[in-house]
Amino acid sequence: MNDNINEELAEEIVDEISDEAENTGEDIISDEEKIENYDQMIEENAALQDKYLRIYAEYDNFRKRTAKEKEELYAGATADVLKDILPVLDNFERALQYSGDDLLKVQEGLQMIKTQFADALARIGVSEIPAEGEQFDPELHHAVAHSQDESQPANTVTHVLQKGYIKGERVIREAMVKVVN
Repeated sequence: MNDNINEELAEEIVDEISDEAENTGEDIISDEEKIENYDQMIEENAALQDKYLRIYAEYDNFRKRTAKEKEELYAGATADVLKDILPVLDNFERALQYSGDDLLKVQEGLQMIKTQFADALARIGVSEIPAEGEQFDPELHHAVAHSQDESQPANTVTHVLQKGYIKGERVIREAMVKVVN
C-alpha cells in the first residue's frame, strides 16, 4: 500500500514539474543535451589543462634561464675582480725572485705592491672602514680590547688591530679595534 502511495506521489510531482516547465517555457534537458554539455566540459577541461602545462613549462624555462644568467653574472664578476688582483700576485712573485741584498729597495717594492693592491680594491668599490679616533660602531667595528683613558671620550676607537673593509653598504670585514670605556 505504501508503495502505491509513493508511486502516486512521485507521479504527481513529475506532473507538477512538467506543468511548471511548460508554463515558464523551460525545456527539460534531454539526455542528448546532457551528453553534449558533458563533451563541452571535457573539451574545456582539456584546453585548460593544456594551458596550465604550457604556463608551467614557460615558468620552468624562466626559472632555469634566470639561474643560468645568475651563474654567468657571478662568473663574470669574479673574473673582473681577479683581473684587477692578479697583477698584484705577479708583482709579489717578482719580489720573491729578487735576490738582492738592498733592503731599502725590497721595502719600496713592497710599498708599491701595497699601493697597487689598494688601487685594485678601490676599482672594484672596496674601501677601508675608518676606525682610529672614530666613535665605536658595532656595525663596523669589532671590539677585542678595552682600556681606560680619561683623556679620550668614552666609546672611542684608540687602536686598530686589523683593518675593516666595506663595499657600498655591505661590510666585508669589521675592523678589529681597541676601545676606550
